[in-house]
Amino acid sequence: MKILLTTFLCITTVLATSGDAEVSDQRDLNIPAIIMFLFFVLATLGITYWAAKRTKTAKDFYTAGGGITGFQNGLAIAGDYMSAASFLGISGLVYLKGFDGLIYSIGFLVGWPIILFLIAEQLRNLGKYTFADVASYRLRQTPIRILAALGSIATVLLYLIAQMVGSGKLIQVLFGLPYEFAVILVGVMIIVLVTFGGMLATTWVQIIKAILLLCGASFLAIMIMSKMGFSFETLFQNAVNIKGTRSIMEPGGLVSDPISAISLGIALMFGTAGLPHILMRFFTVSDAKEARKSVFYATGFIGYFYILTFIIGFGAIVLVSKNPQYLDIATGTLFGGNNMAAIHLSHAVGGNLFLGFISAVAFATILAVVSGLTLAGASAISHDLYANVFAKGNLNEIVEMKVSKYSTVCLGILAIILGIAFENQNIAFMVGLAFAIAASANFPILFLSMYWKKLTTRGAVIGGTLGLATAIILVILGPIVWGEIINGDQSKAIFPYKYPALFSVIVAFVGIWFFSITDKSENAKNEIAAFDNQYVRSQTGIGAQSTLNH
Repeated sequence: MKILLTTFLCITTVLATSGDAEVSDQRDLNIPAIIMFLFFVLATLGITYWAAKRTKTAKDFYTAGGGITGFQNGLAIAGDYMSAASFLGISGLVYLKGFDGLIYSIGFLVGWPIILFLIAEQLRNLGKYTFADVASYRLRQTPIRILAALGSIATVLLYLIAQMVGSGKLIQVLFGLPYEFAVILVGVMIIVLVTFGGMLATTWVQIIKAILLLCGASFLAIMIMSKMGFSFETLFQNAVNIKGTRSIMEPGGLVSDPISAISLGIALMFGTAGLPHILMRFFTVSDAKEARKSVFYATGFIGYFYILTFIIGFGAIVLVSKNPQYLDIATGTLFGGNNMAAIHLSHAVGGNLFLGFISAVAFATILAVVSGLTLAGASAISHDLYANVFAKGNLNEIVEMKVSKYSTVCLGILAIILGIAFENQNIAFMVGLAFAIAASANFPILFLSMYWKKLTTRGAVIGGTLGLATAIILVILGPIVWGEIINGDQSKAIFPYKYPALFSVIVAFVGIWFFSITDKSENAKNEIAAFDNQYVRSQTGIGAQSTLNH
């Protein structure tokens, strides 16, 4: 409790003195926003304290004891999924590019039927804490868990970058703090929340945040439409008039070629089913029935939310883009960049009070998602790598929880460093890269381990490694990293496409297939024979754990 109080006092002190910080826009602090922000911070610390008293075992830490209902978990999944990249990034893309920003909204949503019909029930019946439990069910644990953990950590780190950038920009605009200090502040909050509260605290922060975000976004959309006479035609026509071109209502502004469009779609669709922090949520419910309910409720909440982000993006074009109050006079761009379009819009339609509410909710969004990501990354390190690879399963829960907490601190520090390093990247794009990694490394192994009898350890390890390596290498050689970050010019990229999923997913599936069907070892025969036992358990939830050589 002393640590939680100390954290709150430090945050309060920092914010109280933030008015002295030198920032580019030199605007007055928003007192209602600061009050709401501090109230949410205090509420979060209270939830963490409450959860810490109820987190005694590894099951409590990783899965909240499995006592979350389907409706609660659906809200929590929505809270996890409606991230800063969704709220700030997608609305910022729509504000910048118009119609093409919708490709992210649709892409994020269409992955949910895959989870609903193909993964959720089997995942809950076969797994324990992480999706690597499922992937290694009938395969050899050591190589599969190493690969699954590496894929999870790569996905988590990319996703963390997006959330930390969003949080830094938000607090910078709201309080006048330097960007670097704002990122550090969020990192400290995450470390405290996850280390002490585990999955229970994370779940309830996500639930509360989802409710607040849905309410806030709904009010924002209603206010926009009321100013347009509740006419979408008026909204879009005004946006076209302000931009001076109808191109914002046409595809091609963001993704200009078919290969990029297909690649991005594959990343968003299959990546959803490979996100470790989303998959981990299905272990928090009691059975497969509640897992299905979770996806059903989450799909409804998320679909509704993404409709709102489209309205918010176009509303920002009409109400914010030409308003000098929100523009940097020197550059003509929004204060805080395009990612802050929704934040400035909230002030335009609701004044300081609503800006305070939306800003606090946006911070809650970041806090909830980053805590889920950090927990997923920590579980990959502690449960998959340390407990099951290095300790060969001979590790008591107390030690495993300690390793998880140490991992949380390390991931929190790394998230701070990466958030500062990638300050100027669009956060929705960074999430697109995270989805590409998840689609290439995690989804093929998870999917085929459930549905393809001839999958072998050799095929999964070699094919999955090829998919992961291809995605990472193509990202490094692509327009953003090799072109923009390293050489300062996207045209200098070795690989011409921003989104590598089309290539890396094909490499992963072909690699898994080829190296599995050519595996004639005795281990391969045993793994194929074990499929029937796994299938029965995946359908019923009843059956013995695999007795293969792990």
